[in-house]
Amino acid sequence: MHIIHIDDLDDPALADYSRLTDVALRRVSEPAGGLYIAESTKVIGRALRAGHVPRSVLLQGQWLPDVEALLTGPDFDGSDTPVYVGSAALLEKLTGYNLHRGALASMHRPELRPAAEVIAGATRIVVIEDVVDHTNVGAIFRAAAGIGADAVLVTPRCADPLYRRSVRVSMGTVLQVPWTRIPEWPEGADILHAAGFHIAALALADDAVDLGTFAATAPEKIALLLGSEGDGLSRAAIHAADSIVTIPMLHGVDSLNVASASAVALWAIRPGV
Repeated sequence: MHIIHIDDLDDPALADYSRLTDVALRRVSEPAGGLYIAESTKVIGRALRAGHVPRSVLLQGQWLPDVEALLTGPDFDGSDTPVYVGSAALLEKLTGYNLHRGALASMHRPELRPAAEVIAGATRIVVIEDVVDHTNVGAIFRAAAGIGADAVLVTPRCADPLYRRSVRVSMGTVLQVPWTRIPEWPEGADILHAAGFHIAALALADDAVDLGTFAATAPEKIALLLGSEGDGLSRAAIHAADSIVTIPMLHGVDSLNVASASAVALWAIRPGV
């Protein structure tokens, strides 16, 4: 490994890790710069297995053996990857928080594939419309991975799945589940219908069908459509859907958090039920 011990913060290469608590800077530096931050050796390992390439790694000295195993393992030849090593105090000054998860890696973003390519061969996919909370996006990906969705599609205004909080909340599953951006409606619906998907919009509506009833006669290929935290699905999304599906609730509660709802719905419509 190319190990670089740091005792000051003047190296321009460290700018990838600076001010990570500044939301505005992070939104600019990661998506616009073609980078994202992978946090923890577990997430870095999943990124490498997915074929993602690190620009550099930042860590405390005690985590060197773990990172060396990743960078010299079968998934990646990291002999030329800069590995910056510093004290806990210095790294906290750089990043704005304690690196208790082992390491950070500045990763090059892979190019997004066309939606039609990502969903080819899939039978259960999730479509996230305009969900802006990174925690919810990460939790939806974790549900998709754990329960068995084949892919996730996100609309243009949806939060970035590779945002550091999304990656962390997902436990790195955003690096496992195939995903890409889908165009706005109706073009997005045209792509789904062309691939044979029945679009099931999870929403509150007078004509909505109960989730259990829908699952009992579930179509072969389902695109589960989830809406934003506040307003839910847009009118265009509802219009594009083939079915409106609702989760029955009790005690005056009208709905679940979008991430919780995704897990319930995915479990109900899982293949073979």
